[in-house]
Amino acid sequence: MSALQQFARVWKQENATTRKVLHAIPADQGDYRPFPNVKTARELSFIFTLGQGGIAAALADQWQWPPNFPPVPPTLEEVQSAFDASTQAVENAIAIATDARLDAKVMFFVGPKQPGELSVAQLCWFMLHDTIHHRGQLSTYLRGMGAMVPSIYGPSADEPWM
Repeated sequence: MSALQQFARVWKQENATTRKVLHAIPADQGDYRPFPNVKTARELSFIFTLGQGGIAAALADQWQWPPNFPPVPPTLEEVQSAFDASTQAVENAIAIATDARLDAKVMFFVGPKQPGELSVAQLCWFMLHDTIHHRGQLSTYLRGMGAMVPSIYGPSADEPWM
């Protein structure tokens, strides 16, 4: 299995789980936040789209530094649609990318307020891990919203395996 195929396999599995968590948010809870100083569910969810946009751009040789982040859509439904569009963009980029593209260099943060060069492979894995990290944050919001918590890496109280 090539490096690109390995990334694609892991990304596809994690993307499906992220989509499940994203769609577990009740439609009327996009502005929920468990504490005043944290992002709303809608704002936190949009990070998934930004990360996937970065993966797609890096794989398709369209990466820009510094990034120009679009504003967070005003509704949860629009965030979910943006996520689905970014999923398609990653699928399209994976379909045309090569293993050689993974070795190309792009600028990104390598430390606090410190840009530097990373390989496209490093950037893609960083973006995927960042999504997993923020998905974990979002999953902790669900219970407070009164939503069911889906299975992520194993059973949950709401989605048991046995």
